[in-house]
Amino acid sequence: MNALTVDIKSVIDLTDEQFYQLCQRNQDLRFERTAQGELIIMPSAGGETGNRNGRLTQQLFNWTDVNATGIAFDSSTGFKLPNGANRSPDAAWLTLERWNTLTPEQQEKFIPLCPDFVVELISPSDSLSTTQAKMQEYIDNGARLGWLLNRKAKQVEVYRSGKAVEVCQAPATLSGEDVLPGFTLNLAPIW
Repeated sequence: MNALTVDIKSVIDLTDEQFYQLCQRNQDLRFERTAQGELIIMPSAGGETGNRNGRLTQQLFNWTDVNATGIAFDSSTGFKLPNGANRSPDAAWLTLERWNTLTPEQQEKFIPLCPDFVVELISPSDSLSTTQAKMQEYIDNGARLGWLLNRKAKQVEVYRSGKAVEVCQAPATLSGEDVLPGFTLNLAPIW
């Protein structure tokens, strides 16, 4: 099953609060919203994708617990990007300094910031070109590092602020570089 995009803006212009309430009242569905106000209804992940995504977030959370310079998030977290889009990357990380600028209410609802680091794991229902555009959207809205993991092709696209996309074929590990200093993602449980 592929994601379904619905143009509701011509009928209703959902406020941020209305979109949040829509998501809360329909927790069996996964929603994103484009900068143009289109509603994206995404299918739940299958078993393999869910397991691989869990392995990815497990490694990020373990490193975050030891490093203590930021907050890690799983795929259920919504972010309100500066361009107006609401996105939920498969894994994300935000510096503690930026997190601490938010009010308790902002921390409770969809986070009104673009993460410093994002990961998208291509699932069978994802379109490569759509996910690549989403990765570029993260970078354009302030993410400093992003990884697009394509299990089927055993390929990683590395997105960095101000740089061309780097394509890596079947890497064993990925470095968090200067955004996540000391973090190394072991890709063996992901592939």
